[in-house]
Amino acid sequence: MERRELVGSMARPIESGRPAGSSPRSETIAVNAGLVLPDGAARGERRGVVLDPTHASPWPRLVVRGLAVLIISLTVLAAGRVQASDHLDTPTVIADPAADIADLYAWTSFDGRRLNLALTIVGHRFSDRVQYAFHVGSGSRFGKTGDTVSILCRFDAAAVAECWAGEADHLRGDASSPSGLEGTNRRFRVFAGLRDDPFFNNVKGTRAALNLAAAALRRGVTRDPAGCPRFDETTSAAILDAWRHTDGGPAHNFLDGWTSAALVISVDMPVVNAGGALLAVWAGTYRSGEDAGAPNRSPPALGAPIDRIGRPLVGNALIGPIDPEEESDRRKEEYNRAAPPSWAQFAPDFERTLALYDGFDGVCANQWPSGRGGTPAGRYRPLAELLADDRLWVDSTSAVCQRYLAVELAELAAPGSRSGDCGGRTPNQGVSNIFRSLLIRGTPAGLEDGLDRDDHSHSTTTFPFLAAP
Repeated sequence: MERRELVGSMARPIESGRPAGSSPRSETIAVNAGLVLPDGAARGERRGVVLDPTHASPWPRLVVRGLAVLIISLTVLAAGRVQASDHLDTPTVIADPAADIADLYAWTSFDGRRLNLALTIVGHRFSDRVQYAFHVGSGSRFGKTGDTVSILCRFDAAAVAECWAGEADHLRGDASSPSGLEGTNRRFRVFAGLRDDPFFNNVKGTRAALNLAAAALRRGVTRDPAGCPRFDETTSAAILDAWRHTDGGPAHNFLDGWTSAALVISVDMPVVNAGGALLAVWAGTYRSGEDAGAPNRSPPALGAPIDRIGRPLVGNALIGPIDPEEESDRRKEEYNRAAPPSWAQFAPDFERTLALYDGFDGVCANQWPSGRGGTPAGRYRPLAELLADDRLWVDSTSAVCQRYLAVELAELAAPGSRSGDCGGRTPNQGVSNIFRSLLIRGTPAGLEDGLDRDDHSHSTTTFPFLAAP
């Protein structure tokens, strides 16, 4: 479950990691929280590793909130389906919180010598039956990668981690201390434990906006030749206003206080950029039939895919947001399990939804990148095809990482150009506001959901980067 925010499906109740069936007006998600506790957490303090000598502040203290089961109650309007970046997913993925991806982050270190990666999981522990993998492709041209390195981790029943950075390095041990665990060849460092989830989003406001749009379509709103709905001024204003509020009041972060199991990695850049300076990052969870027994210097083969994520807000947001639940779930299951060669099949799904978002401000054909689709029939195809290649793009030549989608924005503005920003995604960026603004107004800002930050402050320089819960 990557937290795919923009539109989505109603969260199904879960108790102790098992689906509990349907719910009428509200739902409670009880997440099995068999905690992977950092070594020494009972003593109340562990410090992070400062990777930037100019930022010497110690990492915040880890506060352990429980030793058994953490119950997260999420009351949700049942008028539609709810979405975070990927925190609320299809029934199959939701049934296994330890395999359900919440979010993915990728950015360069302050000195440009490492690639930093973070994967959050909806559950509060890692499973000994799941493999967790980052895939990093590299190339010299946007959209083309010729070399891919996978950084793979698995855990045994005692939460001992075993990880491989391709063939370059390997480690095995307890990676739950905020200082993490370094590989035997010192090419990468790994942390695996509880962290605050950095994603923030007004999910209920999003759902209210989508409900208004769906109701207008049922009343017979017409569409232009490209499929963009022609919402009138009153309807458009109501949609955008709903998006900025929660239940008619100030916007509230649906994921305020959400704690996730996090897998955080800092890897030497030469390990991952052999094919070129442009990196394309995605992550997946896979079914594993073997436990992490005796150390194995060579990474095991990947098992059957369970879930995947590249850019936030893509799969759940762009596949069937107002379609019947069964059809939307079926298509999202296919999306979650698809291998890269088959990702292009989802571009038509994306085109239909991009047309829907384009009309939310009452103006059609102003979505990013406007004017590149030629005829109305092809208006949304360039962006749909770009998003179907669902990977976070990182320019490894830059150590400045301030703009989400910086690589893509520069490429579409002038093919082959670079912005000077690494792109990717850092833990502090308000990606839902950026994505929403680009899809509706064609600009990276201007359509906010009333939120501009998480309830915790995260770091881009001090390992393990994500704030303690």
